[in-house]
Amino acid sequence: MSFGLPPSLGDIETLARATLEKLPQPFAGYLDGVVLVVEDFPPQDMLDQLEIDDPFELTGLYTGRPVEMEAMTGDMPPMIHLFRRPILDEWAASGVTLEALVAHILIHEAGHHFGLSDDDMGWMEAELARA
Repeated sequence: MSFGLPPSLGDIETLARATLEKLPQPFAGYLDGVVLVVEDFPPQDMLDQLEIDDPFELTGLYTGRPVEMEAMTGDMPPMIHLFRRPILDEWAASGVTLEALVAHILIHEAGHHFGLSDDDMGWMEAELARA
C-alpha cells in the first residue's frame, strides 16, 4: 500500500480559491479585496490575542472590518487566514472530504466579513454543494 504526501499549503489555497470562484453574487464581489493567507499554524501572537492555548484549535480566522463598516486610513486589508495543520487534523477526524472542509471553513470566515448569521452561512454552503 502506498500513501501520497499530505496536502501542501498550495493545495489548501487551491481548494480555497476554487470555493471563492463558486460564490454567488453579490458575495463574490465583496471579497475581491480580501486577502487569502494560508499558513501551517496561526502565529503565536494571534493565539495569545484569542486566548487559545492549542494551535490545533484554530482552523481559520477572518481579520479586518466587516463589509458594512467603512474602512479607515491605516487599516490593514481584510484577510481570511486558513491554517493547514489544524485543517488536516480536523479532516482526519471528520469523515468529510478535504474540499468540503476547506469550503466550510472559508465560508464561515467570509461570513464574518459579511456579518452573516450561521443560518446564512449554512445556506451558502448548501448552494455551493449544488454548484
